Amino acid sequence: MTQLAAPDTVRRISGVDDSPTTRTVVPLVGARELVHAAGLLTSRRKSIWAWTRVAGDAMDLASLGVAIARRSGRRRRRLVGVTGAVVGITVVDLLTAVQATRAKRIGSAMAVRGLHGGGSMELTATTTIRKSPPKVYAFWRELDNLPTFMAHLEEIRATGDRTSHWSATAPFGKNVEWDAEIVEEAPGERISWRSTGNADVPNAGTVRFVPAPDGVSTEVHVVMSYDVPGGAVGKAVAKYFGEEPHQQLDDDLRRLKQVLETGQVVRSEGAPWGKRARKEFPQRPAQPLSDSELAEGAGA
Repeated sequence: MTQLAAPDTVRRISGVDDSPTTRTVVPLVGARELVHAAGLLTSRRKSIWAWTRVAGDAMDLASLGVAIARRSGRRRRRLVGVTGAVVGITVVDLLTAVQATRAKRIGSAMAVRGLHGGGSMELTATTTIRKSPPKVYAFWRELDNLPTFMAHLEEIRATGDRTSHWSATAPFGKNVEWDAEIVEEAPGERISWRSTGNADVPNAGTVRFVPAPDGVSTEVHVVMSYDVPGGAVGKAVAKYFGEEPHQQLDDDLRRLKQVLETGQVVRSEGAPWGKRARKEFPQRPAQPLSDSELAEGAGA
């Protein structure tokens, strides 16, 4: 904006001569930067606009190099200072362009797997269960068992040997549904699935059942990719209300371990109503010890 509003001041500070060429170039560079700013702020193709800024920086450095070669004294020193500043800006722009390109590639890869939108994320979690891999696999493969430990699942209805219909709750009391299919299965070892059709929550994932070193237990490794309803804003709001997706998955696996090892989700006296935002897995409220319990404790 300064290059457009006060081009004479910019030329004087930077050490550029007052010539027909500079009187044309300085405002044009300012206009170019404003176009880049508009593109970066409004366009979804951030990586393209980031690389055009890098190209513009390269043009500026080339012009400054020519100007330095043709000037001496104080003007050259000013130009060298300006060139140093532009080099720093170029480095930042280059890093930004590389990161934007990398983010675009990741987004494209997730889209190939059936994921869409800006709220895509990948989650991983692991737990060890003191049951054999075939038993843990069999429990997971019986899909109607999943709502017993996955807090947000309402119902899973089998629609075929490898297909099913899922319904779940979302932030603010919303409900989401989708159809899913098992795309790869190795009994006792691995299950991979993905959503199909126009899913409210496009998702995909794999769960592996690995024998633990003790020869008795099973390491359950889960990798999931899905879109949070509401995109990036939905993720932020869900996290604020205690429904951060990574924590959800960790909690789900902890409950899976409890169900398989003890037969039920272990209740806590200190948190009688579960999560603050949602009364999931309500627990028995804490209460004073009865007279018989006090007497038993005193005797012990």
